[in-house]
Amino acid sequence: MSVRWPFALAGALIINGGMVVAATNHEAPLIQRSALFGNPIRAQARLSPDGRYVSFLAPRDGVLNVWLAPFGKLGEAKSLTNDRKRGIRQHYWAEDARHILFLQDEGGDENWRVYSVDVETGRQIDLTPLEKVRAEIVGLSHQRPDVALISLNDRKPEWHDLYEVDVTTGTRRLVERNDQEFAGYLEDLQLRPRVAVKTLADGGGELYRRTDQGWESFLQYGQSDSLTMRPLVIEEGGNTALLLSSVGRDKAALVRVDLGTGKQTVVGQSDKADVSDVWLDPRTRTPQAYGVEYLTEEFEPLTPAAAKDIAHLKAALGPQFQVLSRTNDDSKWVVVVDDPVHVIASYLYDRTNGKVTKLFDHRPELAGAPLRPMKPIEIRARDGFTLVSYLTLPPGSGADDGGAGRRPAKPLPMVLDVHGGPWARDSYGFNAEHQWFANRGYAVLSVNYRGSTGFGKNFINAGDHEWAGSMHNDLLDAVDWAVQEKIAIADKVAIYGGSYGGYAALVGLTFTPERFACGVDIVGPSNLATLIGSIPPYWKSFLEDMTRRIGDPRTEEGRKLLEARSPLTFVERISKPLLIAQGANDPRVKQAEADQIVAAMKKKQLPVTYVLFPDEGHGFARPQNRLAFYAIGEGFLSKCIGGRYEPIGNDFDGSSLTVLQGADVVPGLPEALARLAASPAARANPESVEPAKPR
Repeated sequence: MSVRWPFALAGALIINGGMVVAATNHEAPLIQRSALFGNPIRAQARLSPDGRYVSFLAPRDGVLNVWLAPFGKLGEAKSLTNDRKRGIRQHYWAEDARHILFLQDEGGDENWRVYSVDVETGRQIDLTPLEKVRAEIVGLSHQRPDVALISLNDRKPEWHDLYEVDVTTGTRRLVERNDQEFAGYLEDLQLRPRVAVKTLADGGGELYRRTDQGWESFLQYGQSDSLTMRPLVIEEGGNTALLLSSVGRDKAALVRVDLGTGKQTVVGQSDKADVSDVWLDPRTRTPQAYGVEYLTEEFEPLTPAAAKDIAHLKAALGPQFQVLSRTNDDSKWVVVVDDPVHVIASYLYDRTNGKVTKLFDHRPELAGAPLRPMKPIEIRARDGFTLVSYLTLPPGSGADDGGAGRRPAKPLPMVLDVHGGPWARDSYGFNAEHQWFANRGYAVLSVNYRGSTGFGKNFINAGDHEWAGSMHNDLLDAVDWAVQEKIAIADKVAIYGGSYGGYAALVGLTFTPERFACGVDIVGPSNLATLIGSIPPYWKSFLEDMTRRIGDPRTEEGRKLLEARSPLTFVERISKPLLIAQGANDPRVKQAEADQIVAAMKKKQLPVTYVLFPDEGHGFARPQNRLAFYAIGEGFLSKCIGGRYEPIGNDFDGSSLTVLQGADVVPGLPEALARLAASPAARANPESVEPAKPR
């Protein structure tokens, strides 16, 4: 199909400061990639514990930083940090209400450091100034407001010790030397470790409680519950803990366990799906409500006050909301509304009077854009499992029910967007990729294949040893459903995804090459044996469970299984266009995973487009790199299955992009690279645009 340039050259409409490119022939306006994938204008609002301030993330000189405003005076906000590299993606208030904590790594290596910044003086210090060490914030408490409980693997890369760290000075004190090789801890309100988790050789787990004599085992569970069992918090008083547990049931329930007697009491449960979220009182940690997510998430109150809160918020905001931040007295909340066809927005909720006030839209440039509804659907797999899935159709497709239906007027090219993990899930809500694909003229389908979380342990365990097996069959069954329902054109389906989703794309083009028109692999493994052999050392606690679910390279049977389920084994079967994108510093799926399949394809003279980002890890954090990738991906898909695309333009500005192979496959890519090489920035730093060599 020929590339349709004219629609993108017809002019531009300015909407709330953002830009939507006008279309011709009565097509919906083309939403700019920068509006979907660039930095948000504001995001991640947090209330200080005492309610005096609101903090949030927003760009400073194009890089996400922490900003601070007095409560009720958002217009007086000032930037508090000055990160100039990757941007800050997570921030938290220390319980002293004077310091903000944030995490940052280097180039995507996930060796996180914890920083503290004084909101009154602006003084910033590195609380964990250690090279090649991964720091994690374990706990904060209003009873110990001046310190944070932080774990560090500086002594042994595989295991984290616990430290109390003064948030003002950075002074560290060892609290727990992890000689027992625990995978994690729960702390009480005095920040004392009270419960520890240990993984067992059979892939199961064991919970320990702290006694006067030391650590004592009090609860064990098998591998069948390992992905649906999770300790949450120690409640006030230190005598009880809350767990998510599937022991003795299929769906994970919210359970309270007495740490003295071991007695368990079910607090909340559903026969439809796992408990997905829990509202906790910020001072006592007692549960107020719990959420259950099947097609969408719904909350059940556990207290009369929470019942009133849910009613108020539903009436004001609709059903799609999440509580993200609270003051310590629990009088004020930050609530985020996440709906497919509305701009994501943060609101303030005053519990004393039920008043809901908008704080800000996260991406106001999308206001007025032709966003598309997402349809939750249930698809039946060949062996009877129900696959909760989400479908979005393009504007002008003639779908029934005013655009909210699931059947277009005629079949469309389709993108099968596969989630990563695989122990994760797709959810209902605003999805930038769904909106992007639909706006370009594609139906887009996301499928919770077996192995996905949230649907009970039988469903997640059905994925064991089924990488490229029944897990892939679920994706094929969903494609068959879309074709039978006349949603998708059978020979115009692209398979696309990141991490496990990238692996699924490679599987699609090697195991079932006749089923897909092309594939896009983002940081996906190509060889399961080398994937497991190169996991980060701090994943050791998960290794036994992982190998029992994927395949064990330490046994002959396991090695054969891993080889049989690796796309690299069947590289000669690839006959359709393939785009591979990789971060050079990825600690989970190493660059070698992309390099080796590209090398094998080159050896067999099979075409492939390979793009590398030298300053990224497992995914693309810098917006300049995201825009560069999506510009390439959009042109690639247009040539493959015929949708619209926005010309590359200046999407490569500031990106570290290197194209190692196959630039000529993507419309406009050679010309864009030539412009980039001729730019003043490139002449000043020529290595930034020279092709890098695969490692």
